[in-house]
Amino acid sequence: MAHEFRFDPMPFDAGLEAFRMEVREFLHQEVAAGTFTPGDTDNEASYNPTFSRKVGERGWLGMTWPKAYGGHERSHLERYVMTEEMLAMRAPVRFHWVADRQSGPVLLKYGQEEVKREIVPKIAAGELCFCIGLSEPNSGSDLFAASTRATKTDGGWLVNGRKTWTSNAHRSHYMIALIRTSPSTQENRRHGLTQFLIKMDENGPQPRPIINLTGAHEFNEVTFDDVFIPDSHVIGRVDEAWKQATDELAYERSGPDRWTETIFSLIELARVAENGADNRLAAGLGREVAHLKTLRRMSASIAGMLQEGQSPVAEAAVVKDLGTNWEQALPNTARLLAPEAARSPAAGQSRFGEVLRQNTLIAPKLTIQGGTREVLRGIIARGLGLR
Repeated sequence: MAHEFRFDPMPFDAGLEAFRMEVREFLHQEVAAGTFTPGDTDNEASYNPTFSRKVGERGWLGMTWPKAYGGHERSHLERYVMTEEMLAMRAPVRFHWVADRQSGPVLLKYGQEEVKREIVPKIAAGELCFCIGLSEPNSGSDLFAASTRATKTDGGWLVNGRKTWTSNAHRSHYMIALIRTSPSTQENRRHGLTQFLIKMDENGPQPRPIINLTGAHEFNEVTFDDVFIPDSHVIGRVDEAWKQATDELAYERSGPDRWTETIFSLIELARVAENGADNRLAAGLGREVAHLKTLRRMSASIAGMLQEGQSPVAEAAVVKDLGTNWEQALPNTARLLAPEAARSPAAGQSRFGEVLRQNTLIAPKLTIQGGTREVLRGIIARGLGLR
């Protein structure tokens, strides 16, 4: 049966807007204190454990989670507002980002009680950094082809194999990894995959740096050599993790971080236009802002679906596909709309030139991370009943 896609508008009422002002005031105070610079392109500066703990102290991590596990039982729309404000100023949120966005919800839904009691409150306090172990060197985005294997041993499992493109593995305290525990079957290729919570310490997986185009160490290849995982760190049912993993990706793919990574190209283009915009620049700027507003409405609508307890996997795939295509094209669009500003000798020293350079270098990864175009469109096609 074909899925009906709906992206109903979400009301941002007076209470939400008051909360927005609270978050904005906090961020301005942190900027004034020298904690970060809005729009900073320095990858290292985006990881700030002290800032993450401050956000946790404010109650802005684990916002929607049960209080019994350190959460605050606030709405998904409140969390959406907080996220928007953090991203709009490029606050240094990467230390806690994955843990708060997706790892915590997965542990709450599928983790064993012992782990939930121990780990989830520390995520809400901004004390833990997580990474996600999905892609592998010989299978890329084809997660069904995962060959990193866990074999049963006394009291747990031994893991051997490799994961690659693992963002932030070298900084993380824990990884949630999708590991093969049984062969897939001809009838069910999804069978045989299990999620594990894996501690990233000297006895755990070993990250090796992969340097990206900007010269930053963000990615890693991670090697598992008889890494022991206790039975208590199995997440959900053995061999049946595929549904869990797709639920997790609904959190990863739907938020404003999936269409704001190059947003400062648009912000700086608007500043160029302030000094005088011809009709072409004005029309182009208006078109990009319209795209942005549409993506924001769709993304906020998914926050509403999550609030209602739905699992909007197909809708999240739509937002991620549209959003990352838009943000990937944005730096070049801005360059074409203001070619003189981008070309001038002073442009390399200007904010516009600096942002365009950095955003152009990171743009190629945007339609790969979190699911390639092909994977996303397969999910969308299935949602439409086309496959």
